Amino acid sequence: MRWQGRRGSRNVEDRRRASPAKVGIGGGAALIIVLIILCMGGNPLPVLQQMQQAQQNAPQMAPPGEEDPAEERMKEFVSVVLGDTEDVWHEIFSQMGNPYREPRLVLYREQVRSACGFNSAATGPFYCPGDEQIYLDLSFFDDMARQLGAPGDFAQAYVIAHEVGHHVQKLLGISDQVRRQQQFGSEAQANEWSVRLELQADFLAGVWAHHAQENWQILEEGDVEEALRAATAIGDDRLQRQSRGYVVPESFTHGTSEQRVRWFARGLRSGRLSDGDQLFELDYDEL
Repeated sequence: MRWQGRRGSRNVEDRRRASPAKVGIGGGAALIIVLIILCMGGNPLPVLQQMQQAQQNAPQMAPPGEEDPAEERMKEFVSVVLGDTEDVWHEIFSQMGNPYREPRLVLYREQVRSACGFNSAATGPFYCPGDEQIYLDLSFFDDMARQLGAPGDFAQAYVIAHEVGHHVQKLLGISDQVRRQQQFGSEAQANEWSVRLELQADFLAGVWAHHAQENWQILEEGDVEEALRAATAIGDDRLQRQSRGYVVPESFTHGTSEQRVRWFARGLRSGRLSDGDQLFELDYDEL
C-alpha cells in the first residue's frame, strides 16, 4: 500500500505509556480515615471498599522506556490511514450537505478505559459510540499476521477503515436505529441486526478504499487480496470453527467470512454510499 508522503491525522492519541497500576491513599491515611468514621459512629467498610476499587482502577503513567522504531513507524502509518479516511468522508458528507465530525483514534497497550467500559487488548480494535473514539492496540496487527494469517499494510488499513465505518454509522443515525430494533426482538434477532451493522461497516471500509484509490492511487499488487484475507480471517464461522471446532450460526454477530468479503468488495467496486442500503432491506439469508 502506498501511504508515505501524505499528511497524518491530528486525531491520534497515544496512551501506550499509560498502564493500570495500584495507586491511591496510603495505609497511614486510610487508618486515620477509618478511625474518624468509627468515632462518628459510622461503618468504615463501604469506604474501604470504595478506596480499594479506586486503587485498582486508577491509571498511572508507566516509567519512560525506549521507543520501538517498528511501533513508531506503525503509529505513523495509522495516522496517515486515519487522515485518509478523514479526507474521504469529509468529501462524501459534503456531497450530502452534511458536516463530517472526525473521530479520535486512541492507541493503547493491553488495557484501556473508554466510555464503553474497561477493555483489554483481547477485545481487538473497537469503536465506542459513547465518546466517538476508536481504540487500537498495535499488537493486534501482529496477531492478524501470526494467528489469523492476514498480514499486510492494506489489511491493517481495512481494519482501521472498518472501525471508522462504525463512526460513519453513528453520524448517519444508523447505529442508533439498529440498537432500537435490537431491544424489541429475541437474542437471535438482535444478533442478526448486529451482523447487518458489521457488514455495513465492511462495506463502508470498501467505499473508503475506492475513493482513496481514486484520490491517491494507494493500491499496490496484492493489496486487495490482503484485505480480502483479513475479512475472511475474522468471519464468525471461521473464528468459531477455530475455537470450538463447530459453528453456531444463530450466535453470529459479525457475519461469515463469505459475507464480509462480499460486502467489502461491493463497497470497493462501487464507492457509492447508497449501494449499502440493501443490507437493511434484504432477507437475512440473502446477505
